[in-house]
Amino acid sequence: MKLSEKAEEILESLWTAVEEGGAAFLDPEKMSFPTDDPAYLELTSQTLIEIRQGMIYFRPEGREEGKMSIRRHRLAERLLMDVLNIRGNDGEIKACQFEHLLNDGADIKLCTMLNHPATCPHGKPIPPGECCLQARAQGDLGVVPLTEFKSGQEGEIAYIQTDDNKKMQKLMAMGVLPGNRIVLMQAYPSYIFRVGYSEFAIDSNLAKEIFVRK
Repeated sequence: MKLSEKAEEILESLWTAVEEGGAAFLDPEKMSFPTDDPAYLELTSQTLIEIRQGMIYFRPEGREEGKMSIRRHRLAERLLMDVLNIRGNDGEIKACQFEHLLNDGADIKLCTMLNHPATCPHGKPIPPGECCLQARAQGDLGVVPLTEFKSGQEGEIAYIQTDDNKKMQKLMAMGVLPGNRIVLMQAYPSYIFRVGYSEFAIDSNLAKEIFVRK
């Protein structure tokens, strides 16, 4: 279901208070908008929450939707902070904005790209989705560093994970760009790979920062 951004924020706060804080309800005063905001009516009309004696409680359907909202938020944090290297308060703000776009299966694609992370950058658990459970059952590693490849293996570049702009520019100049095909030609003593019609040699430290989808 598609909810408004405020409604999703309420579910996230309630889920955090109940599932991680051990509370039975959420005090509306802890939210940044008043109790007469239409988002509360949106949630009660869809039987996701109920309000008793001024406090917010989960309905069974709302608990599951809250879990998915938290999942989308923490996956967005992983993308913004780990892959795009946008950290601090700016990273938090952008993650809050981006999470609302992860509907209609976009969260599954992002989770697979990130190799089904178990925690957010702050160490809090990311509720697993069906894609995570299937990947674990099938032993599918999803996206892995190039160092996990064997000679002759081919894949699609998913992303580069590095804080060093010079390394980023060096790899991009080699054609190491998301979506490009890459073939590992040799893994020792250095990593030799082919992108397009060109071959390049790099050390293991740089190879660890190239993430590839098998």
